[in-house]
Amino acid sequence: MAMKKPPLARRIREEVLLEWRGIEEPTDLNAGIHMAEKFVMAILRAAGAEDGLNEDQVRETWKDLAGEFIARHTEPLSVKGGVLILRVTQPALRFQLEQMKPILLTRVRDQLGEDRIKSIKFQLG
Repeated sequence: MAMKKPPLARRIREEVLLEWRGIEEPTDLNAGIHMAEKFVMAILRAAGAEDGLNEDQVRETWKDLAGEFIARHTEPLSVKGGVLILRVTQPALRFQLEQMKPILLTRVRDQLGEDRIKSIKFQLG
């Protein structure tokens, strides 16, 4: 079966467009396009947010668990890779919190989930 040639007007149009554009019409306009959903988890993982913890949720939970005095002198900075990083204002308080770390870790895990927080680190600031 012989292939039909496109009508003359269409061939002329295609030739004019080819000359004007300088390249042929792409056969697949979606070739080389990647959907964002493929990269979202990698981006979240790199940002340390793949565990699904909301920053406000961590802050509110910390205020409830730590008590008023400790909450005033500490601040949750981030959760990356299951490590809760807390900024502490005074070295003496940091020492005290290091001693209380197992208790604090148990309380935080009870509130936020066992698998979400693996450790706590204290940072002076």
